[in-house]
Amino acid sequence: MSIGQRLQEVKSGFEPAFWVANVSELFERLSYYAAFASLARYLHETLSFPLERAANLAGLFGGLVWFLAIFGGAIADRLGFRRALSAAYLILACSYFLLGSLGASWLAEVRAAVPLVLLVTFVLMLPALGIALVKPSVVGTTARASNETVRSIGYSIYYTLVNIGGALGPFVASWVHRNLSVENVFRMSALSVFVMFFAVLLFFREPRKSGDAPTESLSITFRNFLKVLGNPKFMLFLLIFSGYWIVYWQEFVTLPIYVHEYVNRQADTERMLSTGPLIVIAFTVLFSALTHKMPAFRAVVLGTLVSMLGFAVLAVGGNVPAVYGTLVVIAVGELIQQPRYYDYISRLAPHGQQGTYMGFAFLPLGIGAFASGPIGGMLLHRFGEVQHRPRLFLWALTAIGMLTTLLLWIYDRIVKPSGESVPGG
Repeated sequence: MSIGQRLQEVKSGFEPAFWVANVSELFERLSYYAAFASLARYLHETLSFPLERAANLAGLFGGLVWFLAIFGGAIADRLGFRRALSAAYLILACSYFLLGSLGASWLAEVRAAVPLVLLVTFVLMLPALGIALVKPSVVGTTARASNETVRSIGYSIYYTLVNIGGALGPFVASWVHRNLSVENVFRMSALSVFVMFFAVLLFFREPRKSGDAPTESLSITFRNFLKVLGNPKFMLFLLIFSGYWIVYWQEFVTLPIYVHEYVNRQADTERMLSTGPLIVIAFTVLFSALTHKMPAFRAVVLGTLVSMLGFAVLAVGGNVPAVYGTLVVIAVGELIQQPRYYDYISRLAPHGQQGTYMGFAFLPLGIGAFASGPIGGMLLHRFGEVQHRPRLFLWALTAIGMLTTLLLWIYDRIVKPSGESVPGG
């Protein structure tokens, strides 16, 4: 097939719904990562939460998304993608606006009636409801609104736009924070997804369903959930790999506070957090080529080792360039292990359970996000605020990462899921 024919195939291979859904996902990711990049410092410095409490709340914000996404697909199928997306973006718009208005005068009576920690916890839970509907709706639309011949390209477009949104979000948060206020970062996020609410209503048409396998009901999803929980070796692997995400999520949960308090108070912590997504966008193809012959589990272990050394870079350097070095090292490890991680799990899944197993692939992200707040907050409080030896915090994170890598290696050599036929397993 000539290049011209391939381009024509790509041009005609996607329904308009594909482009509407995927462009809206870019703005959803922009909003999410803008809010996440500013959240920890907003909670600690603006709303005056103690460091540990601020870290716990930031971890809650990141963790709920991945747990609710397990059931988001079944709900989206019942509503239809158009209604699910429009409802999700309306929920997100209201949630982000409330988050940025927690200190506003018009909420004074609510703050007087409800403890602030409960109010903030409730507001932080709302975005997860929206995001849990967005992800399955966009991925489902990508599948339904793409011809079979270009579907793989469709997923590549989806992942590229996700990473572009992840890179742009912290940049936008940085500009808004510096030129307006940190509260307006969340209001900007609200505006971004509110525009997508109207975009979906005006331009999105429900994609065809012919040829699709029926989406599982909530009851079937729950039964499959229990079935996977009954595989102790697989659950052990997911639990061990959660250690990777406990360390990884510190980028958003504690690193901004650490940099502001112990490295440079003038540092632009939001803009820094664009580093990882930019590295991923630039080098995905290269690292895919370099690692495609490596056994899947070996790539997971190697990528984990590399990422987990990231905070040691900052512990040794202790300055702003070292912060960027940490973010680059973490991103390189992510490039090595993430694609092969999903490959590994897809090969582990028994026949007919691939979808359920791939859904559980996101569980370590949720466990890691929930645990990252209490663990990171406790460590930074102890070594930073109590002992005044903040670099020990970074070495403690590195130790968690090294322990995770060691446990993965032991798991590969000793445990091994039954029936596994994965190279390197």
